Amino acid sequence: MLDRIALMMRLLPALPKLAAHRPGGRTTVADLLQRQARARADHPVLLYGDRRQTYGELDAAANRVAHWALDAGLRCGDVAALLMENRPEYLACWLGLAKVGVTVALINTNLTGRGLRHALATAEARHLVLGAECLDRFSTTADDLERPLQVWLASDDERGETGPRPEQAEDFEAALASQRDDDPGSEHRASLRTGDDLFYIYTSGTTGLPKAAHFSHLRFLSIGDLSAFALGLGPKDVHYCALPLYHSAGGVMLVGAALSAGATIALRRKFSASGFWDDVRRYDATCFQYIGEFCRYLMNQPERRDDRNHRVRAMIGNGLRPDIWEAFQDRFGIETIREFYGATEGNTALVNFENKVGSVGRMPLRGITNAHIIRYDVESDSHPRGRDGLCIECGPEEVGELVGRIPSTDAVAMGRFEGYTSKEATDKKILRDVFKTGDACFRSGDLLRQDRDGFFYFVDRIGDTFRWKGENVSTQEVAELLSGFSGLEMVNVFGVEVPGADGRAGMAALVLAEGTTFDGAAFYRHVSEVLPRYAAPVFVRVLTEQEVTGTFKIRKVELVREGFDPGAVGDPLHLRDDEAGSYVPLTDALHGRITSGQIPL
Repeated sequence: MLDRIALMMRLLPALPKLAAHRPGGRTTVADLLQRQARARADHPVLLYGDRRQTYGELDAAANRVAHWALDAGLRCGDVAALLMENRPEYLACWLGLAKVGVTVALINTNLTGRGLRHALATAEARHLVLGAECLDRFSTTADDLERPLQVWLASDDERGETGPRPEQAEDFEAALASQRDDDPGSEHRASLRTGDDLFYIYTSGTTGLPKAAHFSHLRFLSIGDLSAFALGLGPKDVHYCALPLYHSAGGVMLVGAALSAGATIALRRKFSASGFWDDVRRYDATCFQYIGEFCRYLMNQPERRDDRNHRVRAMIGNGLRPDIWEAFQDRFGIETIREFYGATEGNTALVNFENKVGSVGRMPLRGITNAHIIRYDVESDSHPRGRDGLCIECGPEEVGELVGRIPSTDAVAMGRFEGYTSKEATDKKILRDVFKTGDACFRSGDLLRQDRDGFFYFVDRIGDTFRWKGENVSTQEVAELLSGFSGLEMVNVFGVEVPGADGRAGMAALVLAEGTTFDGAAFYRHVSEVLPRYAAPVFVRVLTEQEVTGTFKIRKVELVREGFDPGAVGDPLHLRDDEAGSYVPLTDALHGRITSGQIPL
């Protein structure tokens, strides 16, 4: 009880600021930037390569974008798309559009072809600011767009133009050069409310086409304030960003925290495991935002004498798994880790303020969170209900789906679910009659558990957990245990259908370290030591090339579709062979015997 009281006392100072934002209010992110520009005009807001940009300079750059937007006919409530890699112009562009109330669709720079076409169509934007470094990606769909789009090409001195220029593309720099840098005036966003859209942020597309989530000024301000509080961020801090700015982790949590605190952002174009700590030292960073996968990449780097030679005191992010948590903290000397749980479109969040290994946090009092874990049946993809027809909340250590209560009115900030641009997609995420007749909850799609002390732990994604030999198998937990095998850089686990077999058989897609070859016998021994028989992968695919999302997740949908058919897969495939005590090459003949039922699995 005493530790919960201590946690409550720690959180109390943040509550007034977090409670100050209301959906119907008038404060926007543009107001935040202008307030910081007035308070610390000469203080650095951005470090990028050899460039240094102050709050005053960023505000002036955003003003030029705002005046350009007005000249281009954009008005409050319109949508413009932004496709650009991490660089200072990215922030100036969306901040300037926000000054005149324009919603910005943050397009994932990994998208090409059908996925990119779908994202642009979903945004329903009439204008696209396109970084020249993304011309190669845009060219894959430029001739097949679903609606007319005026392209404004932003040059890139670092990479130049990577593909053909679209016909009738306008020069973005030339258009900005003639614009004034004074504030355009808040009257251009007079109809805008705090709860209105700032962004469309897209889901990663690992399991299908990306969906555009509504993301309001309210959420940006609230998340930024919470992140700054969690890190104890102040103007003297330098927050290092190697995550893509189109994603909520880098573009909202990190940028929002820095703007909230008046801190400095040190920005890198793309994550580099070998250059990460050199960057941290170069910029004298004190904090950084992480994704669990890149923490694993950093751990896979050769140890150096200067691993602890930096000023980083805290890191915040999600996905840092228990198997490397303490090792990472010890090796790099990080005092504070703020693991959190949340989703771009989610209506609930948790933060681990107590350095509890593996946990995404807890709440000191049950009543101050809208997060609950309810029973979920993996096999039937349903939520068991009691005699009263309502869902059943999980007990301690029981795995279930995390849901967030949705308030009955949009005037309430806490628990507000903003949904997607697609009504159908929005409706699929809402579960009704959960705790009482007529209520509604946001379905996270995540399986979590809570221990007897109230700490929450992420278990797996729904759809990733599968059933085999009558047991539920968590792909996340299996991948975590497999990753201890020497020579692996990345592991992805999923279930594949086998004709005539109940459930789905486990399959592991492996990315080997450079210069490493797959040893089927050694891998078999490792699997047998760390996993029960039902959870051991039946099939292994050794990836010669891998496509990952901007947040370092392997794209799983193609892997699941291709399955274990050597005729459809160009990579080496292996089958678990208990008699041989090894994973043996999976040939066409073996595949035929499996699918015909001659080899029972």
